[in-house]
Amino acid sequence: MQMLPAEHPKTSIDDLNLVDLVRMVTQRWRFLLGGSLLAGAAAFGLSYLMTPQFTAKTTFLPPQGNGSSALTAALSSLGPLASLGGGAGGGKSAETYVALLRSRTLGDHLIQHHKLKELYDARFDFEAFEALKSRTRIEYSRRDGVVSLEFDDIDPARAALIANDYVNELKLMTSSMDLSEVQRRRTFFERQLKQAQQKLTDAQTALQGTGFDSSALRTEPRAAAEEYGRVKAQLTTTEVALDAARSRLADNSTEVKSLAATATALRRQLQVLEQKSDPTRNQDYVSRYREFKYQEALYEQLAKQFEAARLEESREDNSIQVIDPALVPEWKSKPKRASIGLAAALITTVLLSATIIGRQLRRLGRPSPTA
Repeated sequence: MQMLPAEHPKTSIDDLNLVDLVRMVTQRWRFLLGGSLLAGAAAFGLSYLMTPQFTAKTTFLPPQGNGSSALTAALSSLGPLASLGGGAGGGKSAETYVALLRSRTLGDHLIQHHKLKELYDARFDFEAFEALKSRTRIEYSRRDGVVSLEFDDIDPARAALIANDYVNELKLMTSSMDLSEVQRRRTFFERQLKQAQQKLTDAQTALQGTGFDSSALRTEPRAAAEEYGRVKAQLTTTEVALDAARSRLADNSTEVKSLAATATALRRQLQVLEQKSDPTRNQDYVSRYREFKYQEALYEQLAKQFEAARLEESREDNSIQVIDPALVPEWKSKPKRASIGLAAALITTVLLSATIIGRQLRRLGRPSPTA
């Protein structure tokens, strides 16, 4: 019987393929398996020398500001001054509170309160802050609006204490900082209302000192005087809103153009009303009566603005609601010994496989003795 010729082993690197490389590795499977298991067991054992870390977690709900959106339509209907507050629906986003949690100011308070500079053996404040930051994880879930904070420490009780103090320090910061646009708007209208009230009182006193003359009413009818006061009050509020808008917007913006056009139209209307007056007859009484009606209309507009802003502020929720306070962790979170052992075994397998293939390739690359 004729024998088939045996397959000749490949003697050149160029002749090798992926199957040949796998065969090289599997031929040394005992060495490969033994080395990987030994490395994994060594890493698993060495992980017991690592200091255990405990993770405490707390979750809270940032302020929602539910009352702002409910009053948007009411504020916008009260006149040009409603735009001074930057629009209703204020309130800071959850990202603002996350940024405050990560701020250096809040971190310094924690460092001083818990003496973390000595605990972390840091020479400088920034080193202690970096160590604190590396142990802290803060996440915000847009789906449910909840902020979660995790803190790692070798002492489980201290981990829970610092995690909860993060939220406590945040509450102190937000209570001392003006985070609400509604508060700023309410303060502005309160100040303007006091000034308008004083001017209204002065105008009323001046009007009472002029006496009453029937010819004055014929010269400047009551309806015309009231119309004059109303238009002038609208012009004043529009000009104030225009100045405020120009301080934060460009002149070619839609809001600035709209307010400027409104102010121009009101000035023209006011000029028409002024031309109807007869400056030669009873001008003292007429001018004071028109000034009184103007101050009265201005005061009424500002009073409505102030009441709306005060109501919006009362409905705004600025409280931080803790959902789950941090509890003392009962089990370590680090090190994960099984993961460390498995990772070491896999890395060793890759390195030993590369070593085996490298040796075989060097042998094939050597020149033949008969060459």
